[in-house]
This record gives sequence, structure tokens and C-alpha cells, in this order.
Amino acid sequence: MIERLNLTMLTDYYELTMANGYFEKGLRDQIAYFDMFFRRIPDGGGFAIVAGLEQVVHFLQNMKFEEEDLDFLRRKGIFSEEFLQYLGDFKFECDVWAIPEGTPIFPGEPVLTVRGPVIQAQFIETILLLLINHQSLIATKANRIVRSAKGRSVMEFGTRRAHGPSSAIYGARAAYIGGCDGTACAIADREFGIPALGTMAHSWVQMFDSEYEAFRAFTELYPDNCVLLVDTYNVLKSGVPNAIKVFKELNPKTMGIRIDSGDVTYLTKRARAMLDEAGLSECKIVISNSFDEHLIRDVVNQGAKIDSFGVGERLITARSEPVFGGVYKMVAIEKDGEIIPKIKISENIEKITNPGFKTLFRLYDKSSGQAIADVITLDHENIPSGSDYEIFDPQFIWKRKTVSNFEAKNLRVQIFDKGRLVYKLPSIDEIREYCKNQISTLWDEILRFENPHEYYVDLSKELWDLKNALIESYSIHI
Repeated sequence: MIERLNLTMLTDYYELTMANGYFEKGLRDQIAYFDMFFRRIPDGGGFAIVAGLEQVVHFLQNMKFEEEDLDFLRRKGIFSEEFLQYLGDFKFECDVWAIPEGTPIFPGEPVLTVRGPVIQAQFIETILLLLINHQSLIATKANRIVRSAKGRSVMEFGTRRAHGPSSAIYGARAAYIGGCDGTACAIADREFGIPALGTMAHSWVQMFDSEYEAFRAFTELYPDNCVLLVDTYNVLKSGVPNAIKVFKELNPKTMGIRIDSGDVTYLTKRARAMLDEAGLSECKIVISNSFDEHLIRDVVNQGAKIDSFGVGERLITARSEPVFGGVYKMVAIEKDGEIIPKIKISENIEKITNPGFKTLFRLYDKSSGQAIADVITLDHENIPSGSDYEIFDPQFIWKRKTVSNFEAKNLRVQIFDKGRLVYKLPSIDEIREYCKNQISTLWDEILRFENPHEYYVDLSKELWDLKNALIESYSIHI
């Protein structure tokens, strides 16, 4: 885990060759600004959720090149000894700003900004993208699944299907931020305090001479949290009847059954009727299998009698779209205290970057509390609350909308000041609750799974003019 490992060398090799080049060309102290942002919301959704900032903080606090790292680089034969000495004395000295974990975010927005010596600000690109891309992807997917359950509990059950240990651990963390109630991953409970949940495997039932004996033994051991897996042999002919028999005999404090296969709509309706007829209306029905938001929505709409879902591989791997396309681009440099904006131009319009040192405002309607639009501005700009403000449609700039009676909130917070942590990391439960509250400010049209309304993300007039001036300047000189 990143809190315990020195992962300084977990980087793309070209970060090292560029760092050596900056050093050799006298640019080691050149101040540069970089933004992390993403271009497209996974699964065609209306918004994403940012996550992973806490792990970024831990990484930046513990960056250190070990002797074995320097020996490895020395053997490559292309790095100067002076540069290696610089790495040996390395100390992170950058400023970092970010949008807090759990915040709904939209394409093009500066999720994280780094200002500092170009060697340092450039070098951390790989790990920032790795950590935030992964957890933002899983938090976003988890929230879609949780919303599809319509208030029913969702548990993250994907540990054994994750792409390695870190993906399982941090995936569980991200899923909890996104709204899951717990995880099957025990180490995630130990590390983050995410409730570890689980029932039994089919092998438990198979170990005993009968299903009834297996259920009775488990209930005797765990009367305060007894959920019995009823589909090892036959759900309706043996599983549910044996569970009912044991529950009536032992009367555990909490009771439930889990079904892991079959037609869950049909089976849960029949099982619910059998449990209610036996006087066990308090017994919960848990369903697991290869679920995602679309399958959950279908069985809920079909009237399946389900109290909670255990969701595994399609959540922990974000199977439907397993990449969060966050990127990290230079947007400015400093010369003699002046910020010089930089831009990347492309024939692909979505890859043209927004230049300069920026921040992000979210406009909330004062009457309803709902989010109206986001505005990316240059750092020195301010949007006074309540005044009329004109925003543009994100795709059709000739469509204009004037908003008023709003509160403007700057979403950006400072995390590091010249390498010193100045941000109090919230607890995982605080992040989760904040995420839930922020999503509640989004209009229902943005929450749709298919063809959601496109949320307004505008550029301030000053930033818009700067961007177009730079594009025009490069067009003339190419």
C-alpha cells in the first residue's frame, strides 16, 4: 500500500529522462504549472466523482530516492552524476491545489493543479494519474450502481476479481466514497474503517452432511449477523426451507438469506412469500452475482424482492468502461514572477488545453440549492454571488444563458504550500457523506444513465479570450 511503500520510482521512464534534460539544460528551478483533468465521462454518464487525493498526499509526503534507485539509474549510463546527486537530495517543494474527494466533476475541469520547479511538477505526473484515474473510475461506477438500487444497500464484493492487491484495496475505498455500504475486503476495513461484510461460501454448506446442519452451525456461531447462502443445492426446495427451520429454532438477532445464481426476480419473489408465510418478515434477502447498474435497474423494475446487493467484478473493474481518461498537461510557466500561459493545440478540438493558472467555481441556485453550472476562471478572477452572469452552452457557444440569484463557490482548495501539507484530510465517512450531499445538488436530468443532460462547464470571458488569442498566435506562426 502506498502509505507504507516507497513508490517514488513508480513512474514512466520518460519522466526521468526529461528531468535529467531539464537539469542539464539549466531549467531545474524553472517554475511550471500543470493541470490534471479528464475529457470524457465513463459509460456516457452525466458526471464523474473525484477520488484518490488522500493517496496522492501520502505519496508526495514520502517521495525519496533510495540508494538502490540511484544505483539503478547510474547503470543506465545516460544520467549525469550531478543529476543523480540532485535526486539523492530530493525534497518535494511544490504547491498543489485540488478539488476535494467526493466532488462531482465534469470534463475539462482542473481537478488538480501543481505549481513548482519543473523537474518536480513534471515527475509526479505518472503517480497522480494512476491514483486519481483509478479511484475516480471506481467511485463513479459505484455511484451509478448505488443509484440504480433505489435506496437498497449495495456492498462491494469484488476483491477476488480486482486487477491486483492495490486495485482491490483502493477500489474498495473508492466504492465506499461512491456510496457502497461496505466491502468484502478485510484489509480495507483495517486500513480505512470501511465496514467489512460477508456471509459464507458454498464450500461451507458442502463441508457438512446436510444443508440444515451447515446453516445451524453458522447461525450458532454468528447469531448477530446471520446471512445464509441458500443456492448451493436448490433455492426453493431446500435452501429457503432449511433457512426458515434454523431461524425459527435459534431465533438469531439478525437474519438473512443470500442467493447467488438463477432468475433472481422469480426466486426472490417466491422466497419472500415463503419467509413471510413463516412469520419471518424481518429476514432480509441479499442478492449477488454479476450485477451492474443496468441489471440492478431491471430486476428492481420487475419487482424483485431484494433488500441488498453484493456487486463484484463489474464494479471493482468498472468492466463496462475500465479506463478513466485523466491527463496531466503543462498550462503555464513563470518568468520573473509573471505567469506565462501555455497551450497544447490539436486537430482534435477536445485535446486543445485551457491555458493559464486557473480555478473552478460552481454556481448554485439560491432558491433550490441545485447546481446550475461550473465556470473555469483564471486564478485572479472572482465571481460575485448573486449578480447576473452569462454562461454558454458547452457545445453550442451561440446559445447563451444568463443566471442570477446564485451562490458562487470556489471548489478548489490548497493541499500543499511549497511542499508543506496545509490541508486536513477528511475521514472516509466525511468524504462519503460530502459526496452524497454534493450529488443531491445535481438535477435529475444529469443523473440519467442514458443520454443525460449535459451540464454547463463554461470558461470565463477572460480565459476564453486568452485561449483564443493563443490559438490565433500559434496559427500565425506555424
